[in-house]
Amino acid sequence: MIGLYFSGTGNSKFCVERLVNNVDSNAKIISIEDCNAIYEIIQADCIYISYPVQYSNIPKILFDFINDNSMIWKNKKVFIIATMGLFSGDGSGMLARLLKYHGAIILGGIHIKMPDSICDEKVLKHSNEVNHLTIQKALTKISETVLRIKNNKYPQVGLSFGSRCLGLFGQRLYFKSKTKTYSNKLKINDNCIGCGLCAKNCPMHNIEMLNHKAISKQQCTMCYRCINECPKQAITLLGKKVVQQNKIENIL
Repeated sequence: MIGLYFSGTGNSKFCVERLVNNVDSNAKIISIEDCNAIYEIIQADCIYISYPVQYSNIPKILFDFINDNSMIWKNKKVFIIATMGLFSGDGSGMLARLLKYHGAIILGGIHIKMPDSICDEKVLKHSNEVNHLTIQKALTKISETVLRIKNNKYPQVGLSFGSRCLGLFGQRLYFKSKTKTYSNKLKINDNCIGCGLCAKNCPMHNIEMLNHKAISKQQCTMCYRCINECPKQAITLLGKKVVQQNKIENIL
């Protein structure tokens, strides 16, 4: 067994670590960005995959990772952990259908609400007290899920036809274009001091430093990692101003 994740600000990593380590304390936890990820997947018989849902869809970077390595999923047993800020009808179901297409065996799935990583939209932000409560509820759900898994009763959240309809009509029908391709909407303003943190942390290598300024190459997977890392709040994506930076370690 391994835990595999893509995580922008740490939510999905946090969830897969807590869940997998309580199912099998010897299991490895690895990012899809790790150069050893494909080797570890090939060696594993069971994979717990965790990722942040975007508009009830799969982040483009993870979608491409699955498809670009399509041959390694055949007969792999997979449990899916979809983290979300607000709502996801079938976030886990989207990945389940993609993996089944490539021959994987889907054990089940869950949705876990976490503090929203979208830090440039005021309506999505909450107080530290609310964020702490959200994490406590997430930990409770993880503990309940571990007990069910140990009893061989895998949750099936997000995998039904009804969930698929909720995801489609709740978000995906209206916002599919936002995740179909990489985004060219990342904006870096004059507050940039050229520290290079954004370029260092970008999973897409989408940001490069030119004359001590960060420049976007328009291949953003909308993970919000750079925006939450920037010490000068110089980067935005969906909104026009950073309201609250929410890396998981800052909330914990």
